[in-house]
Amino acid sequence: MLILVSPAKTLDYETPASTQTFTMPALLKHSEELIKVCRELTPADIASLMKVSDKIAGLNAARFAQWNRDFSLENAKQALFAFRGDVYTGLDADTLSEASLERAQQHLRILSGLYGLLRPLDLMQAYRLEMGTKLANDRGANLYQFWGDIITEEVNKALAEQGDDILVNLASNEYFKSVKPKQVQGQVITPIFKDKKNGQYKVISFFAKKARGMMVRYMLDNQVNRYEELLKFDTAGYYYSEADSSINEPVFLREEQA
Repeated sequence: MLILVSPAKTLDYETPASTQTFTMPALLKHSEELIKVCRELTPADIASLMKVSDKIAGLNAARFAQWNRDFSLENAKQALFAFRGDVYTGLDADTLSEASLERAQQHLRILSGLYGLLRPLDLMQAYRLEMGTKLANDRGANLYQFWGDIITEEVNKALAEQGDDILVNLASNEYFKSVKPKQVQGQVITPIFKDKKNGQYKVISFFAKKARGMMVRYMLDNQVNRYEELLKFDTAGYYYSEADSSINEPVFLREEQA
């Protein structure tokens, strides 16, 4: 099974990664094109385009200016350990065993507005460029048009390399829109996580993001490679609900939290 997740806005370049092993992103020539576009933006442009504060806009203008293709452990960090958001809290990469980390490198991919598709140990320099950003470029009016079929082609390569045709989509809608499902050479499974609140089961963003990360961790630690094994996910009180599920959208419920 190949797993897709979104990146995170929060980054951590202070905490050392648990490994010195790294790989290089496959799509850096495309990243370099985007950086050239981003360097034309003023901090005011960035604030308006990304809807961020002047402080964050200034930080990102500086990041774009400093970016260069000579990645090393001195100026970059492995993606899995650099991202710090709700999904990555659930995944808790810092405590992965060596075996689970190796499995992640084979079976996990991180979608990215700047880098396209990252393996967990791919080095990346700090950035903020969300996939939904309407950044005009030579290929179109936004990042979806910039990446075109490129990300889908990389996903298909990864599917072929990891040995089966099941793609587990644990990314947000914003990021999964960069993949073209009809061109994916495999079955797309999109797990849904619902928490009970006021007597009803609902998708609650914070809990759902964390649950996506917990499912990644569950799959890595338990060497999940069959659909039936995926349905046994039971971390933090979630359980599979056959009655609420379809083949492509298995639903996991959790009772109201105290």
